[in-house]
Amino acid sequence: MTFKAPDSLSEQIAHYLAERIIRGELKPAERIQEQKVTQALNVSRGSVREALLILERRHLVTILPRRGAHVTELNEHNVRSLCTLMSELYILLGNAVAAGRRSDADLLPFLEIQQRLQAACERQDIRAFVEDSFAVMRAAYPFADNPYLQETVENLQPAMSRNYYFALDQRKAEMNEFLELFANLLAAVVANDQPRIRQVLTAYCERSCLVVLGALVTD
Repeated sequence: MTFKAPDSLSEQIAHYLAERIIRGELKPAERIQEQKVTQALNVSRGSVREALLILERRHLVTILPRRGAHVTELNEHNVRSLCTLMSELYILLGNAVAAGRRSDADLLPFLEIQQRLQAACERQDIRAFVEDSFAVMRAAYPFADNPYLQETVENLQPAMSRNYYFALDQRKAEMNEFLELFANLLAAVVANDQPRIRQVLTAYCERSCLVVLGALVTD
């Protein structure tokens, strides 16, 4: 594999490993051996260590003294904790879009993402569906104009992506439910109905949590 700019080498290694974790190729609690990664990717051990620190910050690996790096576990406590926090972050972003939009044109990026989500659902393309689910958040960043909120969401996004991918891989029919919730969210944003935005996004995250927990039981 060949890595190129603009991302730093460690960021590219982190992205490569993150994708493998999100898709389940690297299993929960599995050890990530620096030497094996170094040899497989033909990169320096220092770059791999830096990449693992990035993944630790993004809650995909845990690094323990004398035990090395391991993929974080998927368990009920972790899933519920993450979904509860992400719910509040989503609500902040949703409210920012509702309060900050000046015309219907401001919603065009979200409508385009909605179309892509529909197409991914029809193709049963889990990877594209998960990626575009988070494209919604990134389209909302300019309305919030809050670098701390953006950094927090970006650091948590890989762990949430992993949850979604895991759940949808086992229960692809759930995509339709997420599409319906997203349509309800857009309607609430257009109406600048912040209580409704909270209600829809809370339901969305609660449903996401239940889907992941249900998949954990059947795995």
